[in-house]
Amino acid sequence: MASLDLFTIGQIVAPHGVRGDVRIYPDTDFPERFLKMKYGYIGGRRYKVMAARFHKRVVLMKFAGVDDRNSAELLVQQALQVPREELMPLPKGTYYIFDIIGASVYDTQNAYLGVLTEVLKTGSNDVYVVTDDDGQEQLFAAIPSVVKEIDIEHKKVVLDPPEWVEA
Repeated sequence: MASLDLFTIGQIVAPHGVRGDVRIYPDTDFPERFLKMKYGYIGGRRYKVMAARFHKRVVLMKFAGVDDRNSAELLVQQALQVPREELMPLPKGTYYIFDIIGASVYDTQNAYLGVLTEVLKTGSNDVYVVTDDDGQEQLFAAIPSVVKEIDIEHKKVVLDPPEWVEA
């Protein structure tokens, strides 16, 4: 059987109650997805979702076969994952972070700047961390005036760095 590419949408943080429910901290921009899920993967194993609801800042979820607190405790600190085809569709011009990590980064003159190694979530806008061949990092605001092109298929990002950044 071919292995699935699985993507994390939440982290199981604690059991909830005595009937096998777990608390999941969402790691997605689409928390409503938890209410519609039929299956999820934990530790590479597929679990049928029996029920899900929001409670404060977490999702309470019940999985088939996880029927008591002891079984739920075995799932704590594990990721809840889904296959790529179950990811939420994104609006045009937006991308999943994992699709751009590892992309080659160039400036508008086609000079190589490095590899996009991380995306920092700052609140106001994301920040791209670009690491050059010498291991030096540069930070770029992920705003339209800086990010000129993202080509997922060819793993290429084109940036127009501010004039004070040395390319």
